Amino acid sequence: MRSKPFQALQLFEDHVLLLDQTLLPHQESYLKITHVKDLIRAIQNLSVRGAPLLGLAGLYGLYLAALTCVSLEELDAMVFELSHARPTAIQLSSCIQSSYHKYRHLPIEKQRVIYFTEARNYEKQISEESENIAKQGQKVLPDGSRILTHCNTGSLAMSGWGTALGIILYGACVLKKYFQVFYTETRPLQQGLRLSSFELDRFGIDATCIADSAAASLMKENKIDLIITGADRIALNGDSANKIGTYMLAVCAHFHHIPFYIAAPISTIDFDAQSGQDFVIELREAKEFWQCASEKKNPPGYFKALNPAFDVSPGELISGYITEKGLIQAPFHHLK
Repeated sequence: MRSKPFQALQLFEDHVLLLDQTLLPHQESYLKITHVKDLIRAIQNLSVRGAPLLGLAGLYGLYLAALTCVSLEELDAMVFELSHARPTAIQLSSCIQSSYHKYRHLPIEKQRVIYFTEARNYEKQISEESENIAKQGQKVLPDGSRILTHCNTGSLAMSGWGTALGIILYGACVLKKYFQVFYTETRPLQQGLRLSSFELDRFGIDATCIADSAAASLMKENKIDLIITGADRIALNGDSANKIGTYMLAVCAHFHHIPFYIAAPISTIDFDAQSGQDFVIELREAKEFWQCASEKKNPPGYFKALNPAFDVSPGELISGYITEKGLIQAPFHHLK
């Protein structure tokens, strides 16, 4: 049984080492990445994922770009490609752009040194934020809670304990609380079944996986006390983008009078987005429907699918936002 979080992403002087999450839970394999283009591919194919961890991956990628690019023009192009690798998760682009805009005028050699330091500092920062989120979340998770969560939001998604799942892991492992945890398989790529199972099993948490479509039935049967998920982007009015299927959970929770919480660092708030209508929702390939479980073939030619990676839950359906600063309520204009 583990007692501390996983380290899914690490930075070294000449490479990045990341746990390939596409192979979990059956194989723990690490990718050694020396070029930013390979990191971009790892981000796009979900070898590394989770909004806060993507922010860290972005800074690692910025360092790799400065390490391998030979001109400022080439660096510019690589940074643009990296920051747009996945459009919905706000930390990926915001971490890259805030750092790059400050130092892009410097020689590449000087940028390289700065980005390495900034990446290390950000890793420490989000680890601390993660632990604070885990502690703040205990206020809404009394001992004995029956909790439902969606997708994967543990230490595979953020340096440290994580966000929503991190609160559960911290409460159980550090504070020795007992939780009964239900988690969705999370179609179509089954991040819950594959990744949350991997973490929950190794931390020894009493947890049960359910089909996404079974969640409403459990609520109706009074088997869920509260729901807690993460977020990839939050608007000023509280609208929250998260893994597809979250909106369905929020609606069902509202109908059944079950508290529904979002756990995320304050950096997840997009202060330029008035509402979820301002979000760009990532659309992914239809072949992902065929890649769940053991089926690895591409779909037949006649197969047509709509595959949004995220949906948006309206702020009025969310009971509160668990952040590193505590439990807060929308709207967030005062935090600007």
